[in-house]
Amino acid sequence: MVEELYNQIQGYLNMEEEISFEEFDQYYKKVLDHFSEKNEQFDETDVWRSLFIVENLMSNADARSKETKGSLVKKYKKMTKRTELWAKNFVVRLHKFGYNDDQINERFEKMFEEGPVEAN
Repeated sequence: MVEELYNQIQGYLNMEEEISFEEFDQYYKKVLDHFSEKNEQFDETDVWRSLFIVENLMSNADARSKETKGSLVKKYKKMTKRTELWAKNFVVRLHKFGYNDDQINERFEKMFEEGPVEAN
């Protein structure tokens, strides 16, 4: 499931146009539900992919909160805060796997270049 969510965010990142709030919200909820239920079972690869997912959700929600008006601003800000907590959780877990911040940042940049994962 993490691989599916990872490939989905990679697809979104390569789109020309922004997805609607409804689609963004649906993806966000699917991600958080999965993380809440399964994150303790994540292996190292899942943690890397999950960090990539929440970092991109966080930065996108933050950017949208600044470009949007009305009731959606509050929703995007809430999404930013919740994904930030998950990002911190995954960074701590990567530190426990033995990675330092420079290694995390380097690997993270490579993940942008890699794109979606081929199906196993």
